[in-house]
Amino acid sequence: MEKAVRWRKRLRKIDIQHLKPGKTRVIIVLLVLLFASVCLSLSLGHVQISLSCVAEAVLAPNKASSCSVGDLVIVRSIRFPRIFVAILVGAGLSVAGAGMQGLFRNPMADPYIVGISAGAALGASIGFVFHLHIMFVSLVAFTAAMCTSLLVYSLARVGGHVPVRNLLLAGIAVGYFLSAITMLIMFLARKEVQQIVFWLMGSLSTSDWTKLQYALPVPALGGAGVYTHARELNILPLGEEQALSLGIDVEKTKRYVLIFSSLITASSVAISGVIGFIGLVTPHMVRLLVGPNHKVLIPCSALLGAVLLLWSDTIARTIIPPVEIPVGVVTALGGGPFFVYLLRRGKR
Repeated sequence: MEKAVRWRKRLRKIDIQHLKPGKTRVIIVLLVLLFASVCLSLSLGHVQISLSCVAEAVLAPNKASSCSVGDLVIVRSIRFPRIFVAILVGAGLSVAGAGMQGLFRNPMADPYIVGISAGAALGASIGFVFHLHIMFVSLVAFTAAMCTSLLVYSLARVGGHVPVRNLLLAGIAVGYFLSAITMLIMFLARKEVQQIVFWLMGSLSTSDWTKLQYALPVPALGGAGVYTHARELNILPLGEEQALSLGIDVEKTKRYVLIFSSLITASSVAISGVIGFIGLVTPHMVRLLVGPNHKVLIPCSALLGAVLLLWSDTIARTIIPPVEIPVGVVTALGGGPFFVYLLRRGKR
């Protein structure tokens, strides 16, 4: 009883201090960095556009401009929606990663740990085989990803209890099984292999205002849902018994964090394909800056994840012009070595 009282006092202290001036400055710096990244990304590309033309295209869309019509169209209709989608997906995957790491109490967890990416890949593969429009491919991928999440949760459930270990093992098993089906489809439908492989490597090249309009509500709802459970995620590392003694409904927290994280991940994968390492590495980077408190960790992860994916996509479309490489390749090339650095740092 006394131990529970001490933990309540400590948690109240964390709640009061979660926005200390130093941590507020980190948020402000990340916001400024995101704004600067958006401006530079709008300017950079196979066609270089001056920052003055970018400002005119964004701030004065209805006024006569000294810039060429082509430059204005590129900024408003091609780069702007693509940048917003990159921000949305990067922030979403990072928030989902932070939520999954808190839920599993494991820094190796990522948004795809319960097999969501395998389910989405299978759905997208089926969509490509039946030659569906890209919007319907995304819808099928989202539906398959959410069905996978529900299947994993059902398999892991023991009565009214869902052990984290069961959830992890069920996710791995289902993920491998669905990946095998996807590979079989790729073997049988060889004409569509290139489309499927390109989607699996992740890309934002099909981003437009329509896709952004349909995709925005789900990650926004999911991110807000994960953040409302920030306090519970701070308590879960103490152990389930200790969390129960502090008045936390552990099973309800697991269920809602999994649902909201799955919604974010499924919608992100449906928009952009499978983009690795953003949801795994970003929460680690943010912990080095602000600590493990999820009330700060989640919003900072969203901002930094948006910046990282935005720059990854900018590099992907500018490094070998006019060829565009998959953004998932860039995130893996950058995230892999950084994660190795984190492991070595943890050893020391």
